[in-house]
Amino acid sequence: MSSGLPPDAQSGVFFVHLTREIDAPLERVVGRPHRLAQESFRVGGRLSVHCVSGVDSLSNVGLVRAMTIVNASKQADAEQTLVEGKHLLMKCHVPPSTNDAAPPRRPQCPFERVTVVDAAQHRLAWVNIDYPAWALRAERWQTLTVLDGGRTRYETWEVFGGILAYAVKWFVGKPLRESFDAFADGLKTRSESA
Repeated sequence: MSSGLPPDAQSGVFFVHLTREIDAPLERVVGRPHRLAQESFRVGGRLSVHCVSGVDSLSNVGLVRAMTIVNASKQADAEQTLVEGKHLLMKCHVPPSTNDAAPPRRPQCPFERVTVVDAAQHRLAWVNIDYPAWALRAERWQTLTVLDGGRTRYETWEVFGGILAYAVKWFVGKPLRESFDAFADGLKTRSESA
């Protein structure tokens, strides 16, 4: 269960953190529905304001190619409503790419459990559940904050712990940062040109 607060970056073996200031109001950043595996996530019966997890017009940046709400057996859930406790199955590219068959790596498909869906505070978080926590813990947070002058700040971080976090750091640390950067840049570009 989440504390409702982002993880302490220093508590892990490795972390990725970045911020983008977007010259657009929050409503423009989150204003359009974002398709997720041919469905729109819903929060509280309305289209999700969490575009930070969307793949619609941001799929060209190559980090997250698809996201589907699934059950514990990784079968698509009939109800694509994003709520705490639900599971996500993603198709991701690290390093960023839009080609699902491109070398050097095929897409990774991390299995996650949603821990925070806070539409009022514009926060979304999940934890990876592919491995036992002693082997690999990964917690990802994404937030949007209203700034003065009609601007919005996007912030994301993921903290990795456990024995396998060293391998993540050494083998995919740099490409993972590149993927996060590509997503944030895509969100910024799309929002500012809307």
